[in-house]
Amino acid sequence: MRDYFEQERPTLTFEIFPPKRTGELSSIFATVDELASLAPDLISVTYGAGGTSRDNTVEIASQIQNSYAIPALAHLTCAGNSVEDVEPILRTLRENGVKNILALRGDLAEGEALKDFRYASDLIKYIRSRYDFRIFAACYPEKHIEAYSMEDDLRCLKEKADCGVDVLISQLFFDNELFYRFRDRARAMGIAAPIVAGIMPITSSSQISRMVSMCGATVPEKVRKIIRAFGHNNMAMKEAGIAYATAQIVDLLADGVDGIHLYTMNQPDIAKRISENIRGILYSLRVKRG
Repeated sequence: MRDYFEQERPTLTFEIFPPKRTGELSSIFATVDELASLAPDLISVTYGAGGTSRDNTVEIASQIQNSYAIPALAHLTCAGNSVEDVEPILRTLRENGVKNILALRGDLAEGEALKDFRYASDLIKYIRSRYDFRIFAACYPEKHIEAYSMEDDLRCLKEKADCGVDVLISQLFFDNELFYRFRDRARAMGIAAPIVAGIMPITSSSQISRMVSMCGATVPEKVRKIIRAFGHNNMAMKEAGIAYATAQIVDLLADGVDGIHLYTMNQPDIAKRISENIRGILYSLRVKRG
């Protein structure tokens, strides 16, 4: 198994989310089976709001790392966690050979307060001071939904990156020009870590509404046109969403992006279609860069 940092660029990585209840893992491992056949450079496993799925996150990431021989990226959040909470998680991941952590502030469960870690940078500094994990962190091409301004968000990103971030993965976006503008500004500020573009294929009109409310992503007119034309038909909307995501990724790869992180929503058939669409392009770029 080659380590993520030994992969040729650009990388292609997938994200999955675990079931909320422990003991209901058969369906997610069926998903991993299909994603593993696509030979991704890494599979990340999310961490539920308030840590609701943290046991599953550790188990799934450990299985991906060891049984599937694919580098795993385990999410870990400040929300819902104290030092006493994160220590056994970090030790277990290390013992199971998981080398990569995505450190996030995370979403608080209703009525919950932050504990020992207020910001992702606090968690990153804690991990960096005690462990040798490769640390991934999130970035926001259109700023974090709670940030006062883009300038303020970029300043916070620089502070976070300086705490020891190895790779940045972006929040989803639908307008590549916004990503390019963000990337250029980040580089101008001295943020040198690879910036991987997060892409979520649009499969339904309701999905767009949820994503916009959660992360504030801009919906370009060409996406709205697709929804107006095909939103009433699930099959047509899915096909159009795959086509749009593919076009986004092709443009990003042509522009020299460090990698693509596909938010699969546990739908391996969509990941397979997109992977097949870009396989030749990825191969060509890797040979050229190699």
